[in-house]
Amino acid sequence: MSDTSATKAAKTDVVLIGAGIMSATLGALLRLVEPDWSITMIERLDGAAAESSDPWNNAGTGHSALCELNYTPQLPDGSIDITKAINVNEQFQVSRQFWAYAVEHGVLSDVRGFINPIPHVSFVHGAENVAYLRKRYDALAGNPLFRSMEFIDDADEFARRLPLMAAGRDFSEPVALNWSQDGTDVDFGALSRQLITFAAGRGMTTLFGHEVRDLTKQGDGSWSVKVLNRRTGAKRRIDARFVFVGAGGGALPLLQKAGIPEAKGFGGFPVGGQFLRTDNQALTAGHKAKVYGLPPLGAPPMSVPHLDTRVINGRSWLLFGPFAGWSPKFLKHGHVTDLPFSVKPHNLLPMLNVGLTEMGLVKYLIGQLLLSEADRVDALREFAPTAVDSDWELDIAGQRVQVIRRKGAGGVLEFGTTVLAAADGSIAGLLGASPGASTAVPAMLDVMKRCFTDRYQAWLPKLKEMVPSLGVKLSEEPKLFEEIWEHGTKVLQLDRPASGLPSSTTEPAGTEHRPTAATTA
Repeated sequence: MSDTSATKAAKTDVVLIGAGIMSATLGALLRLVEPDWSITMIERLDGAAAESSDPWNNAGTGHSALCELNYTPQLPDGSIDITKAINVNEQFQVSRQFWAYAVEHGVLSDVRGFINPIPHVSFVHGAENVAYLRKRYDALAGNPLFRSMEFIDDADEFARRLPLMAAGRDFSEPVALNWSQDGTDVDFGALSRQLITFAAGRGMTTLFGHEVRDLTKQGDGSWSVKVLNRRTGAKRRIDARFVFVGAGGGALPLLQKAGIPEAKGFGGFPVGGQFLRTDNQALTAGHKAKVYGLPPLGAPPMSVPHLDTRVINGRSWLLFGPFAGWSPKFLKHGHVTDLPFSVKPHNLLPMLNVGLTEMGLVKYLIGQLLLSEADRVDALREFAPTAVDSDWELDIAGQRVQVIRRKGAGGVLEFGTTVLAAADGSIAGLLGASPGASTAVPAMLDVMKRCFTDRYQAWLPKLKEMVPSLGVKLSEEPKLFEEIWEHGTKVLQLDRPASGLPSSTTEPAGTEHRPTAATTA
């Protein structure tokens, strides 16, 4: 996709800022429902999905709450709250349905290039944590969305399914797994590029190497978008009826420039990510799962350690992390002035309040910054006891900007995603991080509903073709869920071995697809 020529004062129906998974998804959705609209995508870097959506800048987990323990907290009375897990899974089902539709209708051309079946697994050790995991299983397994989950606390079964994690492990301490065979590994970079290729092939203008410098509301309700060509220094203006800011960590400064009231009181705190990675085939052959553990005591939810199988460009890798880094940049390829320049009179108090109240996060970050290479591998040994330093290298992943929201006279730090939209629907943007990319489709459908109120009802029949369950909670409709799930599984080829992985090791022997009850005790 090359730079396209345009006049210095062009007009377009839609401007998409950023070429990551959010803008790519919205661009494809709008192209499908409004094939005649003019759409312009603007990306400051020279390639698509080079920031948070790049496969090396995120964990690639198709976040559906199958393995993420921070979505199922234990309450003071000992019960397990599964509300967030259900909500996250429901959102992922929407994305999964759209991807299946997109494959069937030629929007996505290479299924194996962006999605692979990889089991999602929760892992704990110690009697108290095993008891928690059993409660978690009991709370989730009765829900249609989680009915294939297994509880495993047998050492031999553990070793059969996760040989790398079993090697050298002292099984005198209790261990347990919640195993979900139906998990996925998603290359959101490849997915973004396929969606952009579709939209660009049907008339969307793509401006790479261009940076949005300012956004100004016009008297007629449209937006004047000032753009700089970073290669030549040339400037241009694009007038748009609607603007979506899908610029990852760069979204907050741009929404601030736009001056919309809805962005007031919002701040952001950047946190960098780092992973250990290896493509040593002796190691990748012994681990075919994404295995999530419990966060260290006092650490934030985003710090949940996990040892993941990744499939990138058809090659199998293992990633372990995340380890936190820190920079004032809001983007991996951002500026050191991003954080200080984001502080405004309207968000100063919320940001100061969070700085004073989130001492656990501050302590965690300081501890992470002091870690040596040996310390990181030592942390890995909780998952893989026989890990050797020389087998692993450090990958500097992307920046995440955690949302700080005004609350009362102070502020709160949030770890999800937030869609901001102007009251008149002329501009919207997305802030936050995980589960992020996995919920791109429901997030962008929300943008369409809130920002195109005059068109949304007319779009609904087409949107329900793309997402048959739209407006329905699948957790309450087991028959519909099963029908949609099985169809999506076949279309997305998730009933076949993952690309680059031997078929004999992708699914444990004797495991049935979607068992109604499967516990190993």
